[in-house]
Amino acid sequence: MLQNLPDFVGHALRGQRAGLDQIAFNRLPLRGGKGAIAVGSLAFVDHGPLPVLYTADGDGVSPPLQWTGIPATATSVVLIVEDADSPTPHPLVLAIAVSLAGEDGALGQGALNDDADAPEEARLGRNSYLRHGWLAPDPPPGHGRHRYAFQVFALAGDATLPETPGRDALMEVLEKDAIASGMAIGTYERHDTTVAASDGMAQGAVA
Repeated sequence: MLQNLPDFVGHALRGQRAGLDQIAFNRLPLRGGKGAIAVGSLAFVDHGPLPVLYTADGDGVSPPLQWTGIPATATSVVLIVEDADSPTPHPLVLAIAVSLAGEDGALGQGALNDDADAPEEARLGRNSYLRHGWLAPDPPPGHGRHRYAFQVFALAGDATLPETPGRDALMEVLEKDAIASGMAIGTYERHDTTVAASDGMAQGAVA
C-alpha cells in the first residue's frame, strides 16, 4: 500500500516513530519479573530481517511463531504484533490473537491471516486498519528500518474480551491478568527507490 509513496515522504518522517518504549511488552511491568516467555520463529532470527514473503512486498502471510515458558497457572495465551517504528503516535498493530491455549505452543505460517487458518480455540482481533487478521509489514520507502515486535503474554483468570478485540481492550486485560511475557523482533526496510539495486544490497549486507 505504501510502496508507491515518494521517497521524500519517508525521509521527512524519519524522525517520527512511535518508539519501542510504547509497545505492549514495554508498557507493562512484567518484563521486570514474574515470568519470561521465549518467543521465536523458524522464519527469522530475533532482531533479524523478515523475509519478503511475510511483508506487503511479498505474499503478505504471517510468519510461523513458537513460544515456551508458559507458567503452569496460565489459563490462556494472547499475542499482539506491533510496528514500533510506525510514524504514528502509537505503535501500529499488525495482528492480535486471543484465547490461545494456556501452554507452550506455536502458530503456523499464515495462521494470523484469518480465522480459518488460526488454531480452533483462538480468536483474531482487529489491527490498526480495523481489519480482522494480519496486516503485513508495509513501511514507507526511505523511512529506515522498522522493528516488528511479536509479543506473547500468558494470562491467569477468566477475563472476557470482545469477539474481535482491539489494542485498548487487550491492554486492559493484560494490565489486570498477565503473569508472564516474551517477545521476538523481526525487521523490515524499504530502501530509497533512488538507490541503485547494487547499493541497496550492499547497505543490506552492512545493516
